[in-house]
Amino acid sequence: MSSINPTPRDHNKASVLDVVLSHAPLTRNQLIELTGLSKATVSRAVEELRVDGFVMDRGVDAVAGRGRPSTYLDVPETAGHVVGVGFGAVTTGVLVTDLRGREIGHVIVPTVEHHDVPAAGRWLVDLIAQTSASARGPLRQVVVALPAHVRDGTEVFRPADPMKIFSGRDLQRTVEKLVDAPVTLDSDANASLLQVLTDDASIRNAALFSVSSTLSFAACRDQELARGRTPAFGDIGSLSSGIDDRTLNGLLSTTGLVNLAREHGLDIERVEDLWLTSQDHRGRAEILKTFTTAVTTAVSIVAVTLDPESVYFVGRLRPLVDEVLPEVRKRLAQNLPAVPRITTVSQVLGLSVARGAVHACLAMTHNRLRHALLRARSQGAQQEQAAPAF
Repeated sequence: MSSINPTPRDHNKASVLDVVLSHAPLTRNQLIELTGLSKATVSRAVEELRVDGFVMDRGVDAVAGRGRPSTYLDVPETAGHVVGVGFGAVTTGVLVTDLRGREIGHVIVPTVEHHDVPAAGRWLVDLIAQTSASARGPLRQVVVALPAHVRDGTEVFRPADPMKIFSGRDLQRTVEKLVDAPVTLDSDANASLLQVLTDDASIRNAALFSVSSTLSFAACRDQELARGRTPAFGDIGSLSSGIDDRTLNGLLSTTGLVNLAREHGLDIERVEDLWLTSQDHRGRAEILKTFTTAVTTAVSIVAVTLDPESVYFVGRLRPLVDEVLPEVRKRLAQNLPAVPRITTVSQVLGLSVARGAVHACLAMTHNRLRHALLRARSQGAQQEQAAPAF
């Protein structure tokens, strides 16, 4: 059978679906304004999407004066749900939302140590199932963000030390097989930057360092995340910190900083103990000096290569970054003609990364639904309105 190309009517319907998924609840008049389509075209597309299960009426917009009140259009819960997972070395967060990003449920738990990928996959899927218990409709997408470099959404490189077993593709394959839905892996830095971009739509070009169990990095240009061609992309942690033979990851990660503290005579078990150490302690002062140099080096690399407007720091080392930022800004101003805005972002451990993963889920799901709608005619019988392939 020869392929059937999407018609203008199909594209109009796809445009209406895009706006409903992104802006619901909204009235028909708002839908007409946002799509730029005629009232008749929008009404026809809305009724077709209602039959497909992607539009429903919800409430009435009370208006003053004459005229009928407008009914709000919304996306029904039965249209499906997505799951974002912040899979950290210490804490794991799972967030489930509907296709409009409205929360259905979330959970934050300590990450259980596993010695094989299948067991870890089953543990994650059990968490997803528990958190999704009240969800309705199909599971459309899962994104798992972890402290590592990820290529093509499937392959893990250089994860945090406690998560070395997840190197490779086995984690993605295991989880996808168990949930029977598309599963994509990503770095915790990318998920964190997506959350930052969602919170502030004015940000165009930015970089972000996640300083926790390992140093991971993300960047965006015109709000689009930068994706590398090879595993070397974004591996700033492997570069020299400017201190002896230490790498940036050796100083801007919890494990590296704890090791450095012990070298300077501080008997600490957790990096948070460093905040409680007296500021007069000589070892602490040396650690801050070294940490300041590492942060300055990291920001300098990004500033001269990517020229971001803003640089963000998130993660468990954020309090220490806050402490050294004034000196970092001073050093950068002495060496660079222009210094990007540098700030830290507070996060809810486990949950903030999961929120960023949900934003990735929603973008993937919306694109997939649009693509499926445009392909529906060629996949169905040659008729005026093909059965939806959603």
